[in-house]
This record gives sequence, C-alpha cells and structure tokens, in this order.
Amino acid sequence: MTAVCETLGVARSNVARRVVQGPSKRQGRPAQPEEPLVSEIMAVIAEMPSYDYPRVWAVLRRRSEARGAPSANRKRVYRIMKKHGLLLQKHAGGHAERQHDGRVAVEQSNLRWCSDGFEFACDNAERVRVAFALDCCDREAMSHVATTAGIKSDDIRDLMVTAVDQRFSRLNRLPTTIEWLTDNGSCYTAADTRRFAREIGLLSLHTPIESPQSNGMAEAFERTFKRDYVAFNPKPDAATVIQSLPIWFEHYNALHPHRALGYRSPREFIALKANPTGEVALSEN
Repeated sequence: MTAVCETLGVARSNVARRVVQGPSKRQGRPAQPEEPLVSEIMAVIAEMPSYDYPRVWAVLRRRSEARGAPSANRKRVYRIMKKHGLLLQKHAGGHAERQHDGRVAVEQSNLRWCSDGFEFACDNAERVRVAFALDCCDREAMSHVATTAGIKSDDIRDLMVTAVDQRFSRLNRLPTTIEWLTDNGSCYTAADTRRFAREIGLLSLHTPIESPQSNGMAEAFERTFKRDYVAFNPKPDAATVIQSLPIWFEHYNALHPHRALGYRSPREFIALKANPTGEVALSEN
C-alpha cells in the first residue's frame, strides 16, 4: 500500500482510514415522493390540456406562491412529465415564411399596441370572427370584438375606444401617441379608421404586404388563443361562444403563463413591473 500511495501522491493514513470507514455516503437532498406532484400536474393538464411543461410548472409555481410554500423545480416537473408520458409532442415546423428582421416587442407598456383578427367554426357550422388589441410589452389583450359577420371599420374603432378606456379610463385623446400596428386588412386601412386613430392619439402602422410575421406578436396570440381556448372549450353555436369569449380573454390575461414574461401572466407581469419587490397575488377563480 505504501508504494501505491507514494505513486499516487496521497497520504497512506488517509487511504487506511477510508478503507476502515468504507465508502462515503452520497450527499444531497433526500428523495421526494412523486405522487403529490403527479396529481398536481394531472390537475393542471385536465384544466389546460395544451399546456407544455414550462407552463405547467408556471401554474404550479403560482399555486405554491399563493400557499406560501416552496415551488417544484422546473427540471423535476419535466422529468416527471416525461416519465409518465405527459409531455406534448414537439411541433415539426411549418411552411417557410418571408424573412423578417424587425422587432415588434417594446420595453414598456403603452408604447405600441398591435391588432389582428381571426375566425373559427362552431359545432353548428356558424363562424365567429374576432378582432383584438394587444400591448406589445406586457401582452395583455386589452379589448376584443366578436361577430358572425365580417370585421368592419366600425368594429375596429370600437376596439380602439375600449382599449384606451381599459388602459387610461375615459379620455378623448391619449396623453402620448401610441403606435397601432396592424396588417393591411380593409377594416384597418379604411380612411375612417385611420382618421379616428389620429383623433384619439394612435399612430397607424401597417405591415408589409404578404408578411404576416411582421406582426408576429398578434399572430402568436392567435395561435395561443386557438390552441388553449378555442380547441378545448364547448362551441355549440356562435351565441354561446360570443358569451364565453370574455371569460377566455380574462383567463389569458390573468392566468396564462407567457414565456417572454418569465412564465408570468400579463396581469402578473404588469403587477411586478409596478411593484418589483412586492408579491403578486392573483385569484384563479
């Protein structure tokens, strides 16, 4: 043993003591039972089946913070969801789009708002068309309009007024100009719409033709809304859907975890920006 220790450059007494004591015990946190966390994960997925593991973790974090308890580790949530086959399948990718190097997001709220519209079918084949206004910093969907007819310039003007009222109460004109980013749909480019935007302090901006990704934030919101709300909620007819839309929008604003917001909801993000050192407490009811 002396020759071996001299060759390795270690003390013989240290090796002898280790031989007597046996292998050292593994250090680290004791194993935690999986069953309670699996049950919590299943409950989140039952409510929002389209949530991937980061959003499941974000919901669990919010609930733990509300109880004043430590939240589950994000990597542990991933491992457990993978073990139990609860991960979503990875998206294989879509069609090639025109390259866009601009940046829609801004660093502060109420600097740029974006708007777009989408439609979907109900079970009875009626189609609902929705237009919305989204803040390009905090991602809050400030207002929306819904109809079974086409979205007209009157609807967009109502959308603008509701967004201004939501952010600034009742004002005839915004205190500072806010950019209003949209595509080139006729309801947005109509002379009446553009004139009304100027009157209330909105600066109309339009994306290049055949470049929907130039308004990518609005496009992303549409995908999220269709995936997480339209796909998994009852849609028997247009009247039922239009009554349900305010509930879906409120859930998105108050509870939907957003990756760009640190997996906080828009309202949580706004509250944290207003009070960086304070705690955010939002009800899930």
